[in-house]
Amino acid sequence: MPGSLSTLKALCAAFALLIVFAQPAAAQLSFKPTAEAVHEDKLLNALKEGDKISGRITIPDAMASSLIQPAGRDWRDFHRSKLPVIGGVAIIGMLAVLLIFMMVRGKIRIDHGFAGTNILRFASFERFTHWLTASCFIILALSGLNVSFGRILILPLFGADAFAAMSAYAKLAHNYLAFPFMVGLVIMFLIWIKDNIPGKIDLEWMKQGGGLLSKGQHPPSKRFNAGQKGIFWIVIIGGALMSVSGWFLLFPYLPANVTALQFWTVIHAVIAMLFIAAMMAHIYIGSIGMEGAFDAMGTGEVDLNWAKQHHSLWVEEEQAKGHAGTAPSAVPAE
Repeated sequence: MPGSLSTLKALCAAFALLIVFAQPAAAQLSFKPTAEAVHEDKLLNALKEGDKISGRITIPDAMASSLIQPAGRDWRDFHRSKLPVIGGVAIIGMLAVLLIFMMVRGKIRIDHGFAGTNILRFASFERFTHWLTASCFIILALSGLNVSFGRILILPLFGADAFAAMSAYAKLAHNYLAFPFMVGLVIMFLIWIKDNIPGKIDLEWMKQGGGLLSKGQHPPSKRFNAGQKGIFWIVIIGGALMSVSGWFLLFPYLPANVTALQFWTVIHAVIAMLFIAAMMAHIYIGSIGMEGAFDAMGTGEVDLNWAKQHHSLWVEEEQAKGHAGTAPSAVPAE
């Protein structure tokens, strides 16, 4: 028994000495070039040359095979540097143009004052479609702008926790309100396409600036003038591009290609900035910029003098149909 104990102690001491003397050698071996290090060097060289580095995968997501994609750096730099500049120029530039227009031209008044007689311009379903699409657009625009400008404008004001919570809810709103927005686009196209086909009369309207630049000069137009037709096609084409690109962002596995997905994110972001700038002009003219304009989408009825001033040919068509206009509803006495 004592002999066995002595043997065990000797073996433990020998093992301890082996570990102590082997440590420097092991450390030295860990720094020697290995097959893995050679492959890593090849990976780094490929990255410098701008090649895409992919591997083998066992899951159905083909995009997961991309280990390193140098083009992703350009995509990241675009969103961090170029996109805020594009958005800032488009949106702030439009604000500046509208401010100058308001100061120089002022509010567009009804030349002969209110007639006291109204004519139906938009039915209830048309107004519902407009406000469905418009309300979704406003929330989509604000939640989308948060992605590009939120860290700069909102984060310093509300702090990291509040900004994170707001961004999370904004993302949910952006994802789910995209669907009613797309439905509204389709309905708008179907009910208004017949009145928004460009014609010769639109050229004359454009030559005269639509009467927006000078007082007392209002070219004739039908139900929608050239400016409104332009807004219609901006909404339809821009909305279609936003919808297609947004669909790929909602379901990123559809492109099955990282480069294609990055392309659609750029399209989505750039069109969004231009879309928002255009809608700012539309909102201004349809609200505080033109007297009596909001009633068209507010109550659906507009003053007869307003209609004759801005859509004289349409008024003639309506009167030929027997829609001569009605007196506004009396306000009940208090």
